Amino acid sequence: MNPKLDEINWKILKKLQGNARESFANIGRSIGLTAPAVAERVKKMEDTGVLMGYKAMVSHALTGHQLKAIITLRAFMGKLKPFLAMVNDLDEVVNCYRITGNENIVMEVVLKDQFHLEKFIDKLIQYGETRTHIVLSHVIKNAPIHKVKIV
Repeated sequence: MNPKLDEINWKILKKLQGNARESFANIGRSIGLTAPAVAERVKKMEDTGVLMGYKAMVSHALTGHQLKAIITLRAFMGKLKPFLAMVNDLDEVVNCYRITGNENIVMEVVLKDQFHLEKFIDKLIQYGETRTHIVLSHVIKNAPIHKVKIV
């Protein structure tokens, strides 16, 4: 167990992962601490890197991106490094992972429609073989990280 994460810190993390804008006073009331005590613990978790930041969750559909897809890339010989150097410039990519297995890359992308998807894939095919999966719905979305219980 991480010495910085006692049971109280895990309770604070659970609350913040549910709503990062929750006030320290509300968090404190729910777990039996004062607002300053919660603030001090949050600050320590920020300083140690446990809390890495806060961000707004934005609806891709309501911003005009009606299509979400998972695209894997199996890079051609010598094309992985150029792809890695370029992928940050692709506005469509919301998450990108370098992975093990037959493919090298998994990307989560948001696109306006199937025509946008076609143009996006046309950009990728110079780097390797792609496989596209259209997302129909979320089964689990932004699940919080919990304390690992070893049985």
